[in-house]
Formats: sequence, C-alpha cells, structure tokens
Amino acid sequence: MIRRTAREMVLQSLFQMDFTDAKPEEALEIAEEVQDGMNGLPAAAAAHRDEVAKAMPYARTVLLGTEAHLAEIDALIGKYAINWEVPRMPGIDRNILRLAIYEMCFAEDKVPVNVGVNEAVELAKEFGSDESSRFVNGVLGKLMRDRAGK
Repeated sequence: MIRRTAREMVLQSLFQMDFTDAKPEEALEIAEEVQDGMNGLPAAAAAHRDEVAKAMPYARTVLLGTEAHLAEIDALIGKYAINWEVPRMPGIDRNILRLAIYEMCFAEDKVPVNVGVNEAVELAKEFGSDESSRFVNGVLGKLMRDRAGK
C-alpha cells in the first residue's frame, strides 16, 4: 500500500506541475497534505498519516526522476499513443503514463512490467475517465511489446 500511496501522490504532483507553475517539492508537499486529509475515522487517520510519511521518500524519488526524464518519457508516449499528441491527451492519462514509464524504464530500481502496467491501469480506473484504463493499458502494452522485441 505504501507504493500505491506514493504513486497517487506522484500522480497528483505531476498533474499539478503540468497545469501550474508548481515546482516538484511544492507539488509533492500539497499532495502530501491532500493525502493527510483523506483520513476518515481518528484511528484510521493516524495509520494513514503514518503510511503517507513512509510513502514520501519513494514518491520524491519517482517524482524527481520523472521530471528529470520527462522529454524522453514524452517521446515514448508520443511514439506509442497512436494518433495522439502528448500535449493534447487528457492530463490524467498523460501523467499516469509518465509515472508508469519512469518506473518501468528509467528508475534505478525498475518496477516489473506486469506490476507497472497493472498499477497504471488501477490509477486510470480510479482517477481517469471511462476510457482511461484501456488507453493507458494500450499505450503501455505497445511500448513494452516493442521493448521486449529488441
């Protein structure tokens, strides 16, 4: 669950950076506050705050890594998202793809393809439109099939 929480915070941060002038640390701080606010009952709130705190180091690493490789990641998205220009695709889909591609292709400790695709699809189901999960799965599937063939 800690990595799932971290991915949600990274997605929120990337989305915010995409649409505002927020810097990564500022965006991540806001995402942390949003996560802290999703606490429910008092007992659950303490456990959730602890989970968010534990997720922060991974979230920071992924966010900064995604930002550092953004041009390369967007080039891959553009190559495999047939008939879509990266700036014109829905922001949530674009940022889910960015996060997943970073974790699977550029991270020092790469996430296995099946895990990366599954996590991205789950984020798309939770935060995207009705079509997001199919779109994200299709783009990542094409990318990974091409990379496996090389």
